[in-house]
Amino acid sequence: MGTQLLNEQTCYERLRNWIIDGTLQPNERLIELDLAARLGTGRATIRTVLARLEQEGLVVREPNRGARVRFVSPEEALEILEARTAIESLLARFAAMRARPEDIAQMRDLLVQMHACVEQGDLVSYSALNTALHRVIAEAARHRTAARLLETLGSQSVRYQYRTILAPGRPATSLAEHDAVVRAIAVHDPDAAEQAMRAHLSGVCETLRRLKQGH
Repeated sequence: MGTQLLNEQTCYERLRNWIIDGTLQPNERLIELDLAARLGTGRATIRTVLARLEQEGLVVREPNRGARVRFVSPEEALEILEARTAIESLLARFAAMRARPEDIAQMRDLLVQMHACVEQGDLVSYSALNTALHRVIAEAARHRTAARLLETLGSQSVRYQYRTILAPGRPATSLAEHDAVVRAIAVHDPDAAEQAMRAHLSGVCETLRRLKQGH
């Protein structure tokens, strides 16, 4: 029997993690044949995965030139985060008003996993769970216009968010901020939820500003 090929979701997660943690550098060419060999899958799967990452703003595909890791400057990343702060604070407010018991259960489950990642020092997985938690909050808000605006921003600043998590003391602070957001949503306190999300993303922005000044 031949070796089983990796499925699309696993390839997507691995390739996304390589972009986030810097294994694949900004502007690096992404050659389908090489990636298929490296991941142990077929070119068709790689093509689908690259299309998903392009939708997230992590990859750029150009006619006759193939795909490459999208370069996002520190300035652009900061602008994206500032815009996200406004939109996600609104979404947190509506999530506090509209979240169903199953939404809150899902948020709490993600928080448990995030706590485990911080304890284990697994910051790549923590970053992925962070993204998942923000997505669940956005879905719980049931505010289509705000969610659509957030989707437009995509995950373009995700690599910089990962870098902020590496800042000394930031994982524990980030975790406490997420705890505060979910607590406020769980007790259906819109003002507290909005304030907690704003405080969280403002903290991310401030950490990114410090990193930017340090380079």
